[in-house]
Amino acid sequence: MEEYVIQVKNVSKMYKLYEKPSDRLKESLGFTKQKRYKEHFALKDMDFQVKKGETVGIIGTNGAGKSTILKIITGVLNPTEGEVVVDGRISALLELGAGFNMEYTGIENVYLNGTMLGFSEKEIDERLDSILEFADIGDFVHQPVKSYSSGMFVRLAFAVAINIEPDILIVDEALSVGDVFFQAKCYRKFEEFKKQGKTILFVSHDLGSISKYCDRAILIDKGVKLKEGTPKAMIDMYKKLLVGQLPLEETDEDINTVEIPEKKKEEVIQSNPNLLEYGTKDAEIVSYSIEDENGTITDTIEKGTEFTIRVKLQFKRRIPEPICAFSIKNVQGIEITGTNTMIEKNDIGVKEAGEEVEVSFRQKMSLQGAEYLLSLGCTGYENGEFNVYHRLYDVCNLTVISDKNTVGYYDMCTEVRMS
Repeated sequence: MEEYVIQVKNVSKMYKLYEKPSDRLKESLGFTKQKRYKEHFALKDMDFQVKKGETVGIIGTNGAGKSTILKIITGVLNPTEGEVVVDGRISALLELGAGFNMEYTGIENVYLNGTMLGFSEKEIDERLDSILEFADIGDFVHQPVKSYSSGMFVRLAFAVAINIEPDILIVDEALSVGDVFFQAKCYRKFEEFKKQGKTILFVSHDLGSISKYCDRAILIDKGVKLKEGTPKAMIDMYKKLLVGQLPLEETDEDINTVEIPEKKKEEVIQSNPNLLEYGTKDAEIVSYSIEDENGTITDTIEKGTEFTIRVKLQFKRRIPEPICAFSIKNVQGIEITGTNTMIEKNDIGVKEAGEEVEVSFRQKMSLQGAEYLLSLGCTGYENGEFNVYHRLYDVCNLTVISDKNTVGYYDMCTEVRMS
């Protein structure tokens, strides 16, 4: 028989939404029997189990109910219906500030949290050096935590969470606050926990981490569990969910009550409101998209798969041999790669006023898992002069997810052999 350490059994969480405060007051005082609120289900009939030693990720769009289910599992919230059974000591890192007194110093909060988790002062004393070494915030441990930066805060909170030797570690997005070095340290701790047979349950928008560290993933939307399975399969479904292309047959039966409206291109790939745009616009970039290997419009691509960048150009006058280009930069602004139709020896030809052309760049994603910025351009030469018709610098974000990052910016796809 499999040993489950977390069992979520038909859990629902309903909130009463009142149009005005007086309606809440009248109901609480018993002045009216009329129902003056709307029911909002943050969770509805949520049901899943987590086995001992598993690392399970929960993914979904904003407002899907991910944080709510973690709070119910940890006891911060009570369910409206259903029950949660937990077998083992839980240590949780939920939203920034949870479980900390802002007026206390870092040291005082370590003892406060440890006591809340059932440790004696002597047991906390024995772990204090490990906690402070992991947090690595220096003399700030003697200052009130209200003076901490968000990065320092999460360092101390995570150091407490992982050094009290929990059976189950629950993390809700908090690691996204720390710097890249601290995040690497935390994920190394995840690996140690996995080897020790500990159970980890975490919510993250970092699909690369879900892919790399999780044994299984659970996809939820609008408070309903859609499906659970391998991280890759759930990430693929999540990408379809984002663009409203998730067929009902791909989900569990209980999804039939959930409406998933189809989204327009511009809703799927969020344009950068601070992009740099310039040019004569004699030739204009009127639309663009990024598509994964299955043709799904997305701004998230898995390393090692093929993807396509599509750019639609519209011409305001006759232009001989326009050149369409794209480039990809990292978040530090370093240009990593890019190409154009002239380099690729695919001439667009002479275009007349009113004409349109769609240019497709298809390639294999070999960049490391990280965040990048996409830039697009249309240029050309006329009478020996170089012209910029339209450029969109840092037009949108491009996320690459990977379960294996090598050194540097891109993967050489190295084969290792032994003899």
